[in-house]
Amino acid sequence: MRSFKVALVGLIILAPQLCSPPFRAGEQAVDAAPVELRLPGKKDSVKFAVIGDSGTGRPPQFEIAARMVSFRQQFPFTFVLMLGDNIYGGHSPEDFRRKFEEPYQSLLAGGVKFYASLGNHDDPIESFYKPFHMDGKRYYSFHYGNVDFFALDSTYMSPEQVAWLRQELSHAQRGWKICYFHHPLYSDAKFHGADIDLRNRIEPILRDQKVDVVLSGHEHVYERLAPQHGIHYFVLGDSGELRPHDL
Repeated sequence: MRSFKVALVGLIILAPQLCSPPFRAGEQAVDAAPVELRLPGKKDSVKFAVIGDSGTGRPPQFEIAARMVSFRQQFPFTFVLMLGDNIYGGHSPEDFRRKFEEPYQSLLAGGVKFYASLGNHDDPIESFYKPFHMDGKRYYSFHYGNVDFFALDSTYMSPEQVAWLRQELSHAQRGWKICYFHHPLYSDAKFHGADIDLRNRIEPILRDQKVDVVLSGHEHVYERLAPQHGIHYFVLGDSGELRPHDL
């Protein structure tokens, strides 16, 4: 029987901030009230976390990282999917340190791996940053247990990438098929909304190849949408900044 478990940490962690004042530059993160984590923990299931639009280097990102460390004691995820906008602003070594290495230091030290996809605020040089495990590729696939993962570059959905996606999905036989990328095919958020052009280009492939789950960011909210053509869609772009009242 297929089995995987996922923690969408932006939802769990940023929810307390809906009733808290926004952070300002130079402020320190305030310890949020403890949140009870209730997730299935079936033995031998593939356990991972998901973050999107995380790379701000500001207190909310550090708050999320601290919650991830805490939750991992109850839900021992071994890797994290990144849904793009991993590093906002500059891309100097200092930016990578301040906006990734420092917030997730404890997780990295604990052996947790991060698998990134690129967003519109990312520089393609991120694909060569070893902790992102992209191996210099804008799009790539990997697997854990009975789950095949496909990281796409939705900012530059070239014909070559579309052909690659179709071929890779057709060869995936492990059970679960999960695609993740930055721009959502479906979203009720007001700031950007759904990317209709991208949907028209790749959704027929996702449907034909029976993809189970699609994870996207871009909108700084959390959404779990009703299944569309049998595919479960999630939007999770609130892992560095929450955009209240955007739905």
